[in-house]
Amino acid sequence: MRQRDHIVAELQGSPSGLDARELSRRLGLHPNTVRWHLGELAGRVSSEAVPSGGRGRPRIVYRLRPESIASSPDEYRLLANILSGTIAEMEEGAAAAERAGRAWGSYLVERPAPNEPLSPDEATERVAEFLGRQGFAPEIAAGEIRMHRCPFHDLAEAQPEIVCAVHKGLIAGALHELGSGLEVDRLDVFVAPDLCVAGLTSGPSGPSTRAASASRA
Repeated sequence: MRQRDHIVAELQGSPSGLDARELSRRLGLHPNTVRWHLGELAGRVSSEAVPSGGRGRPRIVYRLRPESIASSPDEYRLLANILSGTIAEMEEGAAAAERAGRAWGSYLVERPAPNEPLSPDEATERVAEFLGRQGFAPEIAAGEIRMHRCPFHDLAEAQPEIVCAVHKGLIAGALHELGSGLEVDRLDVFVAPDLCVAGLTSGPSGPSTRAASASRA
């Protein structure tokens, strides 16, 4: 279940622990939904009552158990370099990497309910939230998503035609899954040491974020 994976990811990034209210704020879930998932994660998550600092009831803070914390990404650096280098040597390597990214973007993004159509701006915000959970530190600008961090920076510098194709595919797949009518028309890589920019434009059936924003001005 993806919501549960997101809870684990938030706890992994917060060693001091988080309570259900903070987790619900970060993930956009109801606190009761968060508490239910935490109950299902009891074997991986510990809980502790922490004084609230006033007269109120103590906060229940949740932490990942040490044995549940994933291995450091550095342990997979060699494997990632080998695989990306192998794909780069393939004739259609970049296209295959983008297709894989699209598939995973479609799978990982939080889908709206069937009766919840999203505007282009809302879809862009949903994709930015998804990218934030993956560590891209995104910022929405007019017709763009500006990413201030690359989780695979070193690998992207070594094999940009593969790694950046995956990232472009992630965004494109998420936009398509949300039915936004938006497409990625470009991915400007390392326009600054800490900045990559995905330009968004309307597809055959929808307005661009720039046009939608202008229509409300």
